[in-house]
Amino acid sequence: PDAVEARGTSKSAVSRRFVARTRAELEAWARRPLGELDLVALLLDGIGFGEHTLVVALGIDSAGKKHALAIREGSTENASLCRSLLADLVGRGVPADRAILVVIDGGTGLRSAVKQVFSEYAVVQRCQVHKKRNVVDHLPDHAKPHARAALSQAYGLDDFDKAKAQLERLARSLEEQHPSAAASLREGLDETLTVLKLGIGATLRKSLATTNPIESTFSTVRRVSRRVTRWPTGTMALRWALAGVAEAEKGWRRLMGKADLPKL
Repeated sequence: PDAVEARGTSKSAVSRRFVARTRAELEAWARRPLGELDLVALLLDGIGFGEHTLVVALGIDSAGKKHALAIREGSTENASLCRSLLADLVGRGVPADRAILVVIDGGTGLRSAVKQVFSEYAVVQRCQVHKKRNVVDHLPDHAKPHARAALSQAYGLDDFDKAKAQLERLARSLEEQHPSAAASLREGLDETLTVLKLGIGATLRKSLATTNPIESTFSTVRRVSRRVTRWPTGTMALRWALAGVAEAEKGWRRLMGKADLPKL
């Protein structure tokens, strides 16, 4: 009606407000103290935004609750980037002088950084999903189903020695025809089975054997930022990643198998 004044907001105005709001939230979020969190596990994984790689740290507390702890930007998951992220966590209150389970995607940069920052206090679990993918990627199509099945069977066992023996048999069977796959399997093999040595039940083992809790968060991050086609700056990638993580947090549930966390 003529009596109602019409108003509109331009796309650029919305964009400016979004940038200002997410920049302020990112700065405050990155400075939050973490000392009050009773963390028993730390999950680390990376996601790509154009030419930028973001490494995300997710914490699991003693009640099974998930906490997004930090996001750090770089060009790759190199040791310096990962060490900087972990050192920041320690500086904000995550203790570096008590045992903590650290679940990583298997990258050498992450493994090196974990050792440098947490030393012998880090109990490292390599993500079984990443390891399976890395091994299978070295194989021709006809050999992939058998390898996937053998890996899944080994990772489904509840005895460390039996699981290790089965993985070693698989590596020997691959060695002659597919040496790269065999080498990939042997690299960090024991650390893909760390959860079998912790005295925890099968449900919690499954929850902590992979970085899937971060991967599911990444799915939300990708959905939130799906219309963005250019990533000119790392700061922009960080802001959108934080927006996606904040959206993912709304649906987070406690870790499956949380009743076994006192044993961990």
